[in-house]
Parts: sequence; C-alpha cells; structure tokens
Amino acid sequence: MEEKKLTEKELKAISDSQNDLHRATTNVGILESQKHALLHEIAGINQKIEELKKELEGKYGSINVNLEDGTFETVEKENE
Repeated sequence: MEEKKLTEKELKAISDSQNDLHRATTNVGILESQKHALLHEIAGINQKIEELKKELEGKYGSINVNLEDGTFETVEKENE
C-alpha cells in the first residue's frame, strides 16, 4: 500500500490555520472573561450611585446636581 501524504506546504497551511483558530478562540475567551469582570464592576458602581442618591435625597430632598460645580436645584414632585 502506498502511503498518501499531504505536501509540506499543504500541511503547514492546515496547521497554521488551526493555530490561528485556537489563538482567536482563546482571545475571545479572555475578552469574555474581562467583559464579565467589567460588568460586575459596573453593577457595583451603579449600586454605589444609587446609595449616594438616596443619601443625598434624604439630606436635600429631590435635586438635580451640576456635576461641574456642585450646585443643585430642588426638583418639585408633581402630584399624582
């Protein structure tokens, strides 16, 4: 029986493509992991913001704050 074999060039092309695919899928996994961590960080920041809003609302009532200079205006709540 005659052994059938790819050329070196063909084998290298397949091997290189498989390596590229492996690298790309690994990078996707790393990025997804980073994305997951960042989403948790965002959730924590949003929670801190909500806590700060409640604290400020308890102290000043309902307000709109100018983030550049710290001034604020009271927001009148409409009667429902």
